[in-house]
Amino acid sequence: MDGPINFGENDVNWGLLVEGFMHPGIGMNYNHSYYKDFFESYGFKFYFEQISNHLDLTKPFPERFWKIAEWAMKKKELSFRHFEPALRDKFMNDMKEVYDDAWKFHENYTPLDKATMIKGLEKAKSFIDPEMIWFAYYEDEPVAFLIQFPDVNQIIKHLHGKLNLFNKLKFVWLKYRKTITRTRIVIMGVKPKYQRFGVESGIFYHLNEKMKKKPHITELELGWVGDFNPKMRALHESVGAKFAKRHVTYRKLFNETIEFQRSTIIPVDTKDRFIKGGE
Repeated sequence: MDGPINFGENDVNWGLLVEGFMHPGIGMNYNHSYYKDFFESYGFKFYFEQISNHLDLTKPFPERFWKIAEWAMKKKELSFRHFEPALRDKFMNDMKEVYDDAWKFHENYTPLDKATMIKGLEKAKSFIDPEMIWFAYYEDEPVAFLIQFPDVNQIIKHLHGKLNLFNKLKFVWLKYRKTITRTRIVIMGVKPKYQRFGVESGIFYHLNEKMKKKPHITELELGWVGDFNPKMRALHESVGAKFAKRHVTYRKLFNETIEFQRSTIIPVDTKDRFIKGGE
């Protein structure tokens, strides 16, 4: 038995908060600190953790990061596009292709369901910003994507759980007043075959150019990255992000005579695993 988990999307509302009890961003679980004792006293054990880091957008990216980005930008085969609502189906198909290829090495991998993706996009259409969702292509083949949402929780907390007509108008007004000052990268994926092409840096370069036009956004949450994904954790460090929150997914074995094992680690170089045949 694993928990806390989300039976739907695995990029949101996952894990027990054990460190960093601050205002929760969109799609992030929040609970009181004593919940940890409840889980562990019942017999749950640490299975894997998810780290969320925060990036201060008022400070420049490390110089080393820009050198990698510039190197990637020189590759004529690479191109970058942000999301366009009019081409929704194309981008959804591209996202599914990249995700299914990038995450197939994880033991809990489940292919993306396009209908679920479209439903999620419809729910978020009142606050998403197309310039915060990016795709990378290598000779027109989709190879990477980044999904970033404005932290709409900064508005929702003022509505006190009610979505009547007055609060709908209040939502629009608060959005217009630029109440949202944070964003959260919900998920990012790169096909294993292209993980040494600097694609991630190229995406961040284009994203940063757009964020310069949104000075009211001062903080970016890079969430959440499991301890089974060291490559993505290294990317967080490369852009200068700082630790903010820790969520833990616990596991309880019903047969306590079986040896407990932690979650498996995704190879740092999944490209090599891909070439050798993968799974």
